[in-house]
Amino acid sequence: MALYEHVYLARQDVTAQQVEALSEQFKTIIEQQGGKVEKIEYWGVKSLAYRINKNRKAHFTLFNLDAPASAVAEMERQMRINEDVLRFLTVRVEELEQGPSAMMRKRDDDERGERGERGERGERRGRSGSRRRDEANIGEEGAF
Repeated sequence: MALYEHVYLARQDVTAQQVEALSEQFKTIIEQQGGKVEKIEYWGVKSLAYRINKNRKAHFTLFNLDAPASAVAEMERQMRINEDVLRFLTVRVEELEQGPSAMMRKRDDDERGERGERGERGERRGRSGSRRRDEANIGEEGAF
């Protein structure tokens, strides 16, 4: 069987419980067709880059699948019929990602307050990692 990553977007006005019920429905379809759902991640409600059917936000959900192509095709057919699903994308991968996905890791980083390459107060650093020369040596070269 092939390995797939599948993401679908559900309308913003459905509840999280309804999205969970949709995920269970799609999981059942995959399992009935002889496949296996390795992981389901609910990413929450996120803003869309552009409106889709008058929706500015959507519920995002990721599936990691180990299933035959026919099972994935049937799940996608059911998604096309369902009015609550705005978009979906299925990508075949060589291996499934273990642990949390990049979106879940990003959420954890945001909650911890990590700031990336900038310093604690957000000051910019030069290529060498130190402050710019004119800021660091104000007292040594005299007044401007």
